[in-house]
Amino acid sequence: MKKRILIVEDDVAFGTMLNTWFSKNSRDANWVSKIELAKQELQNNTYDLVLSDLRLPDGDGIIFLTWMRENNITTPFIIMTNYSDVQTAVSAMKLGAFDYLQKPINPTILQQKIEMALAQPIVEVKNETEKTSKKVQKSANKVVKGSSSVMQRLYSHIELVAPTKMSVLILGESGTGKEYIARMIHENSNRKSEPFIAVDCGSLSMELAPSELFGHKKGSFTSAISDKEGVFVSANGGTIFLDEVGNLSYEVQKQLLRALQEQKVRPVGSAADIKVDVRIIAATNEDLEKAIEEGRFRQDLYHRINEFSVNVPPLRERMEDIEEFCYHFINQANDELGKNVDTISEDVLYILKQQSWHGNLRELRNVIRRSVLFAKDNVLRKENLPDFPKDNKNQIVVKTESPEILSQDFSLNNKANEKEQIIAALKQARGNKTIAAKLLQIDRKTLYNKMHLYGIEL
Repeated sequence: MKKRILIVEDDVAFGTMLNTWFSKNSRDANWVSKIELAKQELQNNTYDLVLSDLRLPDGDGIIFLTWMRENNITTPFIIMTNYSDVQTAVSAMKLGAFDYLQKPINPTILQQKIEMALAQPIVEVKNETEKTSKKVQKSANKVVKGSSSVMQRLYSHIELVAPTKMSVLILGESGTGKEYIARMIHENSNRKSEPFIAVDCGSLSMELAPSELFGHKKGSFTSAISDKEGVFVSANGGTIFLDEVGNLSYEVQKQLLRALQEQKVRPVGSAADIKVDVRIIAATNEDLEKAIEEGRFRQDLYHRINEFSVNVPPLRERMEDIEEFCYHFINQANDELGKNVDTISEDVLYILKQQSWHGNLRELRNVIRRSVLFAKDNVLRKENLPDFPKDNKNQIVVKTESPEILSQDFSLNNKANEKEQIIAALKQARGNKTIAAKLLQIDRKTLYNKMHLYGIEL
């Protein structure tokens, strides 16, 4: 029996050529020009291989492949592209594509890859009952990105900027996964084999920041008992991720700008510069333009780190991703807690989708982890969930066991109770450090320093 091949290609001449070529080589091919037509074919007929163009009138091949995998269509998939960007191919293959072909297509290579793909063992497609049963995939290292349209747009931007040398500024609320985005950019860049070093700028004091970033020589200050190379030297050839970059002091911003402009650093106590080659990815949940107006952030540094900006949407703006992330976090919690939860009840999903998630993915992960701990069988049920504030949609509310904390205005007027006040404020703000700092009547920098002092982590 002839092997059936579905061609998805909007170029009429090329599509016709492929169709003819397959016929001459004893292949039963069917050619369509749009993703929607391809979906209909796969839903109504059986194919042994899908050969799809990357750029299509109603979407792209990556989205089409994602749809296939979400619908448990395991047909081998080969993607074709006019573009030499290898990262596109890598992205497709991470999603399960068998291989890729770069146009203009060499018939010999095409034949080889077709034969290899068709030689793959057939994976049984799940029946309809299995399709509708939403079970956790037992893959500890599964990467979950979210399939909402807003996230797909974000990933397309990442795909564009990753191979370049441009500095990237990632904007987003606390807990949205900004470091994950930064790592994704690095791993899809030409620097992926070199170091990726994340720096929490909020924990760097004005005194220690130059040493941490640029290094120091032995004896340059009291605690400098040996030479230190600093982040810029350690990350040479790779990427530095400056998380919460808005918390750097004005003087350190000046030193950072020099390092970026001249691509060299001078360790504290040294008279010699060290040449470095690093890419900067910065992140913040603060309005840096407002900070510039208030004289807290350098405009020249802002433009230097903002050659390309990426906005990570809060979870409440992509509720269609909730379920996907829930199962991902359940899988993690199962491994950690020794549980076997594999299903979420519909009422639980409904409740979760009604929340505001001011703490974003971090908050969702914590809720799921706690709920899995309380689960008595393999189903996550309503009774396993914490008590959510009834007015969650409108304002941030927190319950605390301390009436003392509730009764005060969160200002740090009691040193003996300072740590508890900070924790309570952070809970009240759902992890948003800007809001927490306002509640405590201190600036963000002071908040970060105190969190570091007391070992408070979110």
